[in-house]
Amino acid sequence: MDTNVSPPSTTTTVTPPLPKTRKLIPISQPIPILPTSLAQTYTHIHPILLLSLFYLRFPSLVSSPVPTLLSSLIPLSILQLSYAILCLPPSSTRHGLNHDPNDKSPGNNKIESPRPDQLRKRSTPKKDSPDHPFISRIIPALLSLTLTLSLSPPLLFTILILFGAPLTTHLPHTFLLATHVSLLAVLPLFYVHGVNARMWREISSAALPGDEVWGGTVGTMLGAWGGAVPIPLDWYVPLSAPSHFSSVWKVFR
Repeated sequence: MDTNVSPPSTTTTVTPPLPKTRKLIPISQPIPILPTSLAQTYTHIHPILLLSLFYLRFPSLVSSPVPTLLSSLIPLSILQLSYAILCLPPSSTRHGLNHDPNDKSPGNNKIESPRPDQLRKRSTPKKDSPDHPFISRIIPALLSLTLTLSLSPPLLFTILILFGAPLTTHLPHTFLLATHVSLLAVLPLFYVHGVNARMWREISSAALPGDEVWGGTVGTMLGAWGGAVPIPLDWYVPLSAPSHFSSVWKVFR
């Protein structure tokens, strides 16, 4: 009797490993306010100046919104440029600190990873040369203003239309609103982050660390959205406001 019985063959199915999901790992660092007494002081004065501009222009904004919004662009631009120049480090002084060696985007392929001694030197913003004070910050600020006014308003105008702004009427109002939001929210981002593709992917995905610049951007967007909430309420119809508030009260009750 043959006792050499071969064991039954078993087939092992090897499952191929699933491809790893590419995650966007934030590489940016919080943007510090410049360590000067002027910067530390003006960063608290700047919101007061913005609110004062809105308060002074509010009566004319209600009576004639388009001319008021148009004429307010210049003082608003000056205030935002002053804030960037006096309080924030330009992107050129932070070049290389937020570099990802695995990123192959055009904005990063020419940046070498800094050595530890270089990192210590670059962690402090560069000082202006004594012969040309503020020149190293004025030119990036003007470039940031140009990029902001040329790129951001059309995009925000489209977003406002998609969020419910009228498509066939009040187009100047909507475009001027998009321009004001761009100056408040986008100009500081261009100034401190430049046009680095990786950084703007982090901005679009809301992956930036919390700092004053990013907080101002988020606050501007939330304020624009929150200011649009009362628009559907027709306050010119008699008893409209009490009826709306009473309906809201019934819902929450």
